[in-house]
Amino acid sequence: MKIFAIGLNYDSHNREMRRTFEASEPVIFMKPDTALLRNGNPFFLPDFSSEVHYETELVLRINRLGKNIAEKFAYRYYDEITVGIDFTARDLQRKQKESGLPWEIAKSFDNAAPIGEFISKKQIPDINNINFRLDINGNTVQKGNSRDLIYSFDKIIAYISRFFTLKIGDLIFTGTPAGIGGVSINDRLEGYIEDKKLLDFKIK
Repeated sequence: MKIFAIGLNYDSHNREMRRTFEASEPVIFMKPDTALLRNGNPFFLPDFSSEVHYETELVLRINRLGKNIAEKFAYRYYDEITVGIDFTARDLQRKQKESGLPWEIAKSFDNAAPIGEFISKKQIPDINNINFRLDINGNTVQKGNSRDLIYSFDKIIAYISRFFTLKIGDLIFTGTPAGIGGVSINDRLEGYIEDKKLLDFKIK
């Protein structure tokens, strides 16, 4: 099982991070399966970072084998969706970037990819108009909508499949909007698609 993640996929987040360049194609990075955190299990703050940030994202689950998928057929390759968190050790990422080094240690560490309960995309009236949000301790801290994606779900799937064979159970984190921030011990994170809570866990 592979976990793909898309960077730079919301203009609002790019502005938030003061990025001065535009990606002409989807930006892909990967997380190992050991990054998954499921079933409401707590996230333990790692001792190697003092600046762990949440990035809330819509997550797709691949439901069939595919390679070199045409964009017009990409919708057939996923049938479930949830909300997830791309945890980022921002201090490590900044240090690695400043040195021109890869930054997997900042994105792909153990439990850096919490995911919620999946729902059928048939439950969603318009896949291109999905509201999602993250609440921390009962307060909404991040909101997004799939209509604001720079690269749509179908474009992402088609692009990834040029380079990697997609297999059943693979996950795709589709990007985060503006509103990222840090987490602290005892925070409770709750992720929603529309008004349906799919993700609920605590920081330890």
